[in-house]
Amino acid sequence: MPSFDIVSEVNQVEVQNAVDQSNKEITNRFDFKGSDACVELNDKEKTLTVFGDDEFKLSQVRDVLTGRLAKRGIDVRCLDVGKPETIAGDKVKQVVKVREGIDQELGKKITKLIKDSKIKVQASIQGDAVRVSGAKKDLLQDAIALVRKSITNFPLQFKNFRD
Repeated sequence: MPSFDIVSEVNQVEVQNAVDQSNKEITNRFDFKGSDACVELNDKEKTLTVFGDDEFKLSQVRDVLTGRLAKRGIDVRCLDVGKPETIAGDKVKQVVKVREGIDQELGKKITKLIKDSKIKVQASIQGDAVRVSGAKKDLLQDAIALVRKSITNFPLQFKNFRD
């Protein structure tokens, strides 16, 4: 029976490269001279910490980071931006979480969407992915089109297609 998986993955190597490029650009830019602005990556927690001298520079650093992530092929919809926190005097930091995998709530929404559409396929949650299986490839392609059209606020990939 043909099937495919709906997943949400982020290439951590590309995230690391984007952070390195962002830090390099920040150190070379004239408006950041003498500033402590930078971006740090925590691989274990999959978070980025953005540092700036004030709110304006923090937003500038975040703009540089999102630009570099977009150029490296990382969808910026996977970023969950936290609130800016004040540290040591005027300095501010902001934690940006890199979301990976489909959580239970989104998985339930996708399965309900597919079941309500009356397409003759079955959708089931498999950990942090949703597996969709059906009798024909055409039905699976209809399901992919439906999910692409309906879920726009979260980056999804369609992988592991089996015939």
